[in-house]
Amino acid sequence: QAQQGASGGGLVQAGGSLRLSCVVSDPGFYVNAMGWFRQVPGKEREIVARIRWGDSDTYYADSVKGRFTVSRDNTKNTVYLQMDSLKPEDTGVYYCAPSRYSDHAMLATRWYENWGQGTQVTVSS
Repeated sequence: QAQQGASGGGLVQAGGSLRLSCVVSDPGFYVNAMGWFRQVPGKEREIVARIRWGDSDTYYADSVKGRFTVSRDNTKNTVYLQMDSLKPEDTGVYYCAPSRYSDHAMLATRWYENWGQGTQVTVSS
């Protein structure tokens, strides 16, 4: 099964940038998309971006549209989340997870599996 974990988080000032990485060690045949999620204390994990494995088509939550960019490098089995113009409300633990479903309507966490460790992103005002 695919195993991955997110990395690249840190502390940054508002307006700054970070790039998160997620290595999918064994995508196999069942990884049809990768999602990036954010979780803050007391709230449910929510999707911020998604990329389809086959054609790199993307989805973004309205809160990050125009500021975040999701991409992938098939040669490295790695998915990236470039985060620009960061805001304090972007603070949270970021996770990546694979999905068997290519349809961008599959945004809820139940459509994803093999959650790895998250990476903390803190944006100071």
